Amino acid sequence: MNFRNRFSQLLPSAAVARPLKGYVHALRGWQPARETVLLLIPAWWLLLANQSFLAAVWAQAGDAQPGWPLVLALAGVVLALHVMLLGVLAVRWFFKPLLSVLIVAAAVSSYFSDQLGIFMDPAMLRNALRTDLAESRELLGPSLLLHVVLVAGLPLWWLWHLQTAPRRWGAALRARLVLVGGALMAALVLVWAVFQPLSSMMRNHREIRYLVTPANVLWSGSQVLWRDAQGAAAPRQPIGLDAQLQVPANQRQRPLVLLLVVGETVRAANWGLRTGGDLPPEGRQTTPQLAALPVWQAGAVQACGTNTEVSLPCMFAPVGRRDYDEARIRSQESLLHVLQRAGVQVHWRDNQSGCKGVCEDLPQETLSPAQLPPQLTALCDKGRCLDEVLLADLPERLAAVRQGRELHVWVLHMLGNHGPSYFRRYPPAFARFTPECRSDDLKACSPQEIVNAYDNAVLYTDHLLAQAIGQLRAQAGQVDSALLYVSDHGESLGERGLFLHGMPYAIAPAVQKEVPMVFWASEGLGRATGIDLACMRQRWTAGGLAHDHLFHTVLGLLGVQTVLREPALDLTAGCRPSHKA
Repeated sequence: MNFRNRFSQLLPSAAVARPLKGYVHALRGWQPARETVLLLIPAWWLLLANQSFLAAVWAQAGDAQPGWPLVLALAGVVLALHVMLLGVLAVRWFFKPLLSVLIVAAAVSSYFSDQLGIFMDPAMLRNALRTDLAESRELLGPSLLLHVVLVAGLPLWWLWHLQTAPRRWGAALRARLVLVGGALMAALVLVWAVFQPLSSMMRNHREIRYLVTPANVLWSGSQVLWRDAQGAAAPRQPIGLDAQLQVPANQRQRPLVLLLVVGETVRAANWGLRTGGDLPPEGRQTTPQLAALPVWQAGAVQACGTNTEVSLPCMFAPVGRRDYDEARIRSQESLLHVLQRAGVQVHWRDNQSGCKGVCEDLPQETLSPAQLPPQLTALCDKGRCLDEVLLADLPERLAAVRQGRELHVWVLHMLGNHGPSYFRRYPPAFARFTPECRSDDLKACSPQEIVNAYDNAVLYTDHLLAQAIGQLRAQAGQVDSALLYVSDHGESLGERGLFLHGMPYAIAPAVQKEVPMVFWASEGLGRATGIDLACMRQRWTAGGLAHDHLFHTVLGLLGVQTVLREPALDLTAGCRPSHKA
């Protein structure tokens, strides 16, 4: 039997192929009314893109027995909601382009919700929109592509092959009004039918609405665009206009450098350096070099948020998490602006996706392979550089300030443990915990492999912080210095089926909200600032700290006087005569 005959046996028989071809021709030749399309595509979304929402509703049905009425009613509400949205937005020449964009958006959003447990709220969408190309590349793996093809492929093919039935303008308007009005009435009836369990669920689990796909993308996207437009229209409001140094620079004996290192995605649960010397639950030491140094560990610190877009501006703001106001934080200057106003020399060096407005209009640089000298390009791959580049010229920078008396704050924004590609965050020499996950798709790895890769990245952060402290100590005879390290938020590594970070704060697990914070000071820092370091260490290691302490403690540490400083949140308060609360 020749190849052609063998191949023909693999094809459907003529008796099967002819009906299939007939169905395809019939589907392509079907000319439905546009309102029919606006019913079928939301139905498709309900079945394939809203599984996480329906599963969450079922899980939160609580004492409602049985839970099916609530699930079925909300499924109908989701269908009606999308019909109403499309009925209003999908008009004339926007019809196919808008539906195409939403079909793809629904597929992508459902992938991250189904596979990683991500809620597409405004904060998460802003975080996604601010992601750079290198970071995006790590998320665009084969599993995402396969999911998009399965969820979006058929409706996209059908949408661009169909020819809708032509109608007069008046008839089309009446049909659209009937469609939108009918969907609205159906939604109201269904909500009324399950109002009691629905209201209870919405009071306790409001975040579930951000799983409704693709309405979540439309809503969150509009919120981000609106807030960004408002922010772009007005300059940042100045704060700390009264800020001044308690001891002017010209009255100092030596320069002072605060190296403020902002970590990325490092959670307290996997941080080996613990208060009291305890190791993480798995018993492995992920910070052996810091453990051998005289550093202060603050324990599990409460983060401002669960993603960089929220946490970074929040931790550099006076208001913090305790009285969180996103609009206020984004519209005002940051801690760094207050420091510069007081006469402190500030500089932001970034190895990630920017300072999120914290360093706006201040001296800053973003490291990229194209900007680095040839000897450092070996630390970079696929547009990303290892965090070692942040410290490449630290000895030279310290030597350059030795002859002055100024105060300096140098901020290093690390790439840290940014997921999902933890294995890309450290060189091969730090692959000590094996086997490690070496895939951008966390679902392709075992739970232990994911943890091993994550902990290897923590080991590398430990090494870099110890290296920075060593370089500061080498200049301690001429430059008073301190290092303060704090991570911006934590990470989920598969616990409860959750990965990465960015869950709504109210329901986020502790591993996404608890981060490490470490401090080291040179021997001359106490003499230069008048701070009783033993007193400060006692407050630092007492526990119960949060990102909220950062703003006020840095002001106190550098002796910056301003009404913005709250003594209750300043860990130097009571440890220096002029700063007693």
